[in-house]
Amino acid sequence: MVQLRSTGLAPATLSALRTLVLDTVASNHSRRVYAAALEQFLAWYGSEPRGPLNKALLHRYRAALDAQGLGAVSINHRLTALRKLAAEAADNGLLDPQVAAGIARVKGLRPPGRRLGNWLSRPQAEQLLHWPDTHTLQGKRDQALLAVLIGCGLRRSEAALLRCEQIQLREGRWVIVDLVGKGQRLRSVAMPSWCQAALDSWTRAAAVTAGRLFRPIDKAGRVAGPGMSAHAVYAVVRRYTQQLGWNLAPHALRRTHAKLAFGGGARLEQIQLSLGHVSVRTTERYLGVEQDWADAPCDHLGLRISPTE
Repeated sequence: MVQLRSTGLAPATLSALRTLVLDTVASNHSRRVYAAALEQFLAWYGSEPRGPLNKALLHRYRAALDAQGLGAVSINHRLTALRKLAAEAADNGLLDPQVAAGIARVKGLRPPGRRLGNWLSRPQAEQLLHWPDTHTLQGKRDQALLAVLIGCGLRRSEAALLRCEQIQLREGRWVIVDLVGKGQRLRSVAMPSWCQAALDSWTRAAAVTAGRLFRPIDKAGRVAGPGMSAHAVYAVVRRYTQQLGWNLAPHALRRTHAKLAFGGGARLEQIQLSLGHVSVRTTERYLGVEQDWADAPCDHLGLRISPTE
């Protein structure tokens, strides 16, 4: 294998480093993002002689991405993958640690403002939940799927992998237990009664009692497989939202869950736990929460100090 300390990147070296980077990523979604970012960098690097991997090269690549008109978030995702590639190269003796440290200091672009994303109002969410034709097996499944995405705030990959055994009674209410989220972190999520009713309607009609909860439906309207993929969940959401003229992805339903819950008085830390965010700051950014100086928390303490002379 060609060393990176004094030469450019050899194809065999790049392939090995790409594998090392992807092996360190636990999330399937993150692995796909990293893989795409590395492939795009390799295509750019191989289009003409670029020289060794170093901080200056990353600055050139960042400028090339910016010239393509990519947004700050897209550019930053690509730079994150390359910082990880440099770190793995250094850990495996293929890159000088000081060079890797320089690459780690390459800053991403600051987004122009904060992107809050899309979500549905309460009437819109109810309209979407009632849109599938529940006289058909597919319609029952799709309503149940939409109910889980909105009612429990699941990611599409989490909904796709959901199993019947995870729906359990806890303290008198239905709960999804041992849900595996990003970074393989476990959490449990409470389920509203209307969501459980939609699930019951689907599972009774489909005779699904164990294993994966959501199943594919064939053209004859019959259950036709052991489970749906995350992409199939995406397709279901896109189909109904496009019919309603909204053109939304499944993540908008997860944000809808958070927005409606917060607007209804749910506590921020409970929304954080339900969504599986490691940091409450992530949840705050998710909700677009800002400090309200006109109506601050201290205004609601109900305390007084008697005046003294």
